[in-house]
Amino acid sequence: MDRTGLLDRLAGDFGVFTTAEAKASGMDGRSIATAVRRGDWHRIRRGAFVSGPDWRAADARTRHLITAAAIHRSYGDRVAFTHATAALIHGVDIWDVDLGRVHVTRLDRGSGRTERDIKHHEGFPAGNDDVVRVGGWLVVPPARAALETGMFAGAESALVTLDSVLHLGLASMEELENLFEVVEHWPKTQHLHVPIRLMDGLAESVGESRCRWMFWWGGVPRPVLQYVVRDERGEIIARTDFAWPLRRLLGEFDGKVKYGRTLRPGQDPGDVVFGEKVREDAARAATRSLMVRFTWPDLARPDESCRRVTRLLDAVA
Repeated sequence: MDRTGLLDRLAGDFGVFTTAEAKASGMDGRSIATAVRRGDWHRIRRGAFVSGPDWRAADARTRHLITAAAIHRSYGDRVAFTHATAALIHGVDIWDVDLGRVHVTRLDRGSGRTERDIKHHEGFPAGNDDVVRVGGWLVVPPARAALETGMFAGAESALVTLDSVLHLGLASMEELENLFEVVEHWPKTQHLHVPIRLMDGLAESVGESRCRWMFWWGGVPRPVLQYVVRDERGEIIARTDFAWPLRRLLGEFDGKVKYGRTLRPGQDPGDVVFGEKVREDAARAATRSLMVRFTWPDLARPDESCRRVTRLLDAVA
């Protein structure tokens, strides 16, 4: 979902409506129950509904935001959305993060507790007690959302979110580092030291961030990101996701969505793949380099993938 579309849906509370609104439109308890039973409506939580087809078509992230919208209808400005929920609201990438509960911080001195669909947190002990309003919802700022998301996820997941918030320009490196200094002695933060050192806004996707984590984990030298290749006239031929220029090795992460995003209206996917091959050949020729490509399955085999990169780096050492 693009960020503009996300803001529109936040402002519209993702189509969530309440029992009171349904009854005001002429429905009664029996007709509401019938609509839910037939699948026309989906009951998100007590007193909150959304279109059944919309719910069934939604992925896990969108369902999480729909649930957040229902909670917003119930709590309003008594809570601010935090952690992974806030990251999603800001449009930040997440990976391998538990979306089973919506995270909120109480602004009304309500107690911390866990419900079926909500994790209530208390206060703002980091000293960063300001919130921002996004689409009518109170949300912690992006830097805090990214760090909080990382606290409740693994280190690799944290790097994905930190890279994304930097890449989107929603927070600066200095802002994240300063905030981490405040919270680094909190519980659930010790695993964030390495992601904080590695974070880089030049990583443009979940796949690229995960590759970067894999390289660190496997002892592969840190690559140059978004490496620009030029021809003898100085004109840009290509930009590769990764490069080890002194070792004459270029690298690319090939997520399946990559080609779909570059398709022009009426363009065949095969043309895009062919264009990528031409671009790769030109980049290799101009730099006299080898090219290594990574896919999602490669990330599931980090030992093998890192050995492959190391062999290629050693081949031109």
